[in-house]
Amino acid sequence: MATFTCQSCGNTFTLPRQVLDRYPGWTPPLCLDCRGARSTSEPVADDAGPHTGVFTDGSASPNPGPGGWGAVYVVDDEIVAEAYGHAEHTTNNRMELTAVIAALDLVPEGTPMTIYSDSNLVVRTINEWAADWEKRGWKRRTGKVENVDLVRKAYYGWRPELTLEWIKGHAGYRWNEYADELANRWRD
Repeated sequence: MATFTCQSCGNTFTLPRQVLDRYPGWTPPLCLDCRGARSTSEPVADDAGPHTGVFTDGSASPNPGPGGWGAVYVVDDEIVAEAYGHAEHTTNNRMELTAVIAALDLVPEGTPMTIYSDSNLVVRTINEWAADWEKRGWKRRTGKVENVDLVRKAYYGWRPELTLEWIKGHAGYRWNEYADELANRWRD
């Protein structure tokens, strides 16, 4: 872990060496609290539901470029668990899929739960298209399946007690905004 001083509040904070190794010469200017305080997700109303589920998000900026993903497991507005990570060079779709895969590990087996993603592409991929692609040997009618490694992992990891639903991104849903912030923090 490396220690830094926040340019806003003056508090010290740490980051894992593996994060810094991916961005040689980079010095983070703000701690996570101050970075979050500047985020557009902070004014979100506390009662903006849903209040239970696993909320996921992924990001790459530029796309492709450095990426981050986040997943937060919430029951009755209480965080049960969260997961997050990054990739040095990736796409937003890969990060969205990675977040959904991580969500599978957050929910104990046998627990009915809804996983939310603001990526309609990911939701439709898992809910509608993956079964047909599997039957065709992981091919689309028009060619190859993009990100097939992650699509297969999500599809084969799915459990019957889980549902995957689309949630509108950047619309004030508290826990979706939280997942978005995790993805952005780990991307930068």
